[in-house]
Amino acid sequence: MSAPFSPSKKTILGLMAAALMGTTLLTASTFLPPPGHALAQTQTQIAVDPTRSFAPLVEKVMPSVVSVQVKIAEVSDTGGSQQIPEQFRDFFNQFPQFRDQLPGGPGQRPQRHDGMAVGSGFVISNDGYVVTNNHVVDSAKSVQVTFQDGNSFDATVVGTDAKTDLALLKIKSDKSFPAVTLAADEAKVGDWVMAVGNPFGLGGTVTAGIVSARGRDIGNGPYDDFLQIDASINKGNSGGPSFNLNGEVVGVNSAIFSPSGGSVGIGFAIPASIVRDVVDSLKSNGAVTRGWLGVQIQPVTDDLAESLGLDKAKGAIVSDLTEDSPAQKSGIKQGDTIMKANGEDIDDARDLARTIAKVKPGTEIAVDIYRAGKPETIKVKIGTMPGEPQKMAGVNKPDDGFDLSNLGLQVAPADDGAGVKITSVEPDSAAADRGLKEGDIILEVAGHQVANAADMKDALQKEDGKRVLMLVRSGDSQRYIALPRERS
Repeated sequence: MSAPFSPSKKTILGLMAAALMGTTLLTASTFLPPPGHALAQTQTQIAVDPTRSFAPLVEKVMPSVVSVQVKIAEVSDTGGSQQIPEQFRDFFNQFPQFRDQLPGGPGQRPQRHDGMAVGSGFVISNDGYVVTNNHVVDSAKSVQVTFQDGNSFDATVVGTDAKTDLALLKIKSDKSFPAVTLAADEAKVGDWVMAVGNPFGLGGTVTAGIVSARGRDIGNGPYDDFLQIDASINKGNSGGPSFNLNGEVVGVNSAIFSPSGGSVGIGFAIPASIVRDVVDSLKSNGAVTRGWLGVQIQPVTDDLAESLGLDKAKGAIVSDLTEDSPAQKSGIKQGDTIMKANGEDIDDARDLARTIAKVKPGTEIAVDIYRAGKPETIKVKIGTMPGEPQKMAGVNKPDDGFDLSNLGLQVAPADDGAGVKITSVEPDSAAADRGLKEGDIILEVAGHQVANAADMKDALQKEDGKRVLMLVRSGDSQRYIALPRERS
């Protein structure tokens, strides 16, 4: 898996949904044919020699790519977070100094013309189902799709999924439409791709390039698994497809990284495999149903791996459990490190989120964990992901307070009697380096719940390693931190 994509502040103007609100983001996908609807027959392999011409491929797929025009609801303001697709707001909120320069930012006119948003899409079944981006049709009053031959049709929004920025439309017509298929095989780094869309409202336009990387995390959310491609993607390409040389859709164009708002050869598309599951669920239910484990997790760092007795930093450590969740009912505990779920290796926290989300609710799966230095397997009946945050189940008791100056900390009784509260952190200490701050609550030390000063002293005396593992609550979240026992 590729490393998370981490742009510097100087170039953070990128990752702009190529013309936010209807003319930007892109997302890759694949489609699982819903029963009872005829899909386009599997396309025969197209003989394309990229050194000569993509013309045969263009001729084959272009009739299935559409321009999506959306009549939007009234805009309440001229910019700010209302103009930024939901899944990108947290990312841009980290860099408020750049918001005025973003399309739709404060003081700028919304990137819409005559009350219309414009994007791209593609037909995935002969009876007129169309895939596009959620942000293209967000707040839509009406939707119309236009084909390469100029024919236009009204369409309805079947369902949307903000977490993956995907939407499914249905053309209001009994006609049979040319459709493309979604690739069964994952795109590989170095594969040729051809992106088709409606940039700047110009109509069907083609660009070509290669897959530059896979598994990109651009701060979009726990389901980030983008393809990075260097085929030019511009405003209005949102929701358009990227094809392999066989004419199959390998990704839905979703976002770009750019210091100027135009394509610089770094574009992102959601892989077809993700779209397949999402579109199938939208078709069947009008919404996406995801599996739910009910744990708060964090990555296993090198320090944590050493403290837990793991030979390398791998897996996802459980820092908290949701009350009455599938995880809690099955016996998973705080401090467990999840190494495998449903037969799939878990390299990091994002792996676990994506793996569990794909499991059909009600299915019992095996979860392999590492607990107290030993591997175990636990059977878990996966639940349905709730729409709202749940009450966390952590239960801790009061504390008396004492000095932990050797760790760079001082603590005192917590106001609510749950754990011990950090009252000060030395600026140059290991505790400060790991993000501990005044007001954080220490809930566990070396795997033992701490209810008072004696508990903490006992736990520290029992732990004879170079580092001590602590469970710390900051605000509404919890995480594990490994602190060196002595000052360096």
